[in-house]
Amino acid sequence: MHIEQILENRIAELETKIAFQEQLLDELNHALVQQQFALDKMQVQLRYVASKLKDFHPSNIASQAEETPPPHY
Repeated sequence: MHIEQILENRIAELETKIAFQEQLLDELNHALVQQQFALDKMQVQLRYVASKLKDFHPSNIASQAEETPPPHY
């Protein structure tokens, strides 16, 4: 083989590798964006649950438990 042919083959191989790497980066970026959306949604849900938990008063829960004895008594 001539040196030119060897270099052309090597360049073609490198171009192929770069194309696969670009595709992989695009796929990883897409997965990362989807994960970020999921995290954002979970944060909103967690804030909602936390705000609902703040509305509960321990004294109300305790008084309900005291009024109704467990079934084994």
